[in-house]
Amino acid sequence: MKIAVFVSGRGTNLNAILNSPLCKDEIEVYFVVSDKANPPAFEIAQEHGIITYSLSKKDKMNSFSFDELGKIFLDTGIELIVLAGFLKLVPESFINLFEKKIINIHPALLPKYGGKGMYGMNVHKAVFESGDKISGATVHFVNPHYDEGSIIQSEIVDISGAQNPEEVAALVLKSEHTLLPKVVSKFKNGELFNK
Repeated sequence: MKIAVFVSGRGTNLNAILNSPLCKDEIEVYFVVSDKANPPAFEIAQEHGIITYSLSKKDKMNSFSFDELGKIFLDTGIELIVLAGFLKLVPESFINLFEKKIINIHPALLPKYGGKGMYGMNVHKAVFESGDKISGATVHFVNPHYDEGSIIQSEIVDISGAQNPEEVAALVLKSEHTLLPKVVSKFKNGELFNK
């Protein structure tokens, strides 16, 4: 199965997919896309010989639009698009092209702590300050609104021992790295089509 992974930063979830035994043999990361001109995740892609695309207008040489990417993905036969720490809102026209084929991983237990502005450390600060004893990661289908698509799977993490938002983040990230490859593998095996 050919997939595309959208990233904004370091690419730790991209790395988790590339190195997971669940994904290694049957899933090929064909493209890595970012809203940044040259994020650290592109280095991971280049190490694996994966084609990269930037949506950033700052990247004068290699900037693409969602419309252009949609055509490329359809021509290439991309079967799943994974948003793995991608911070930009995906346009409805692109979502419609790949209905029920775009998933996102969110660093909290949705529907709590989701929506505009709830990403990265913002989420972990909100969770920590609320006094919650659990957090986790959620994978959901993407719709035109931040974090509102139907939930596929969540993984609960005990954060009762966390002393600060950074410790919450570290615990949740470990969970993301196991959950995301599981869901990608389920998609490959046809287990998500009834969602």
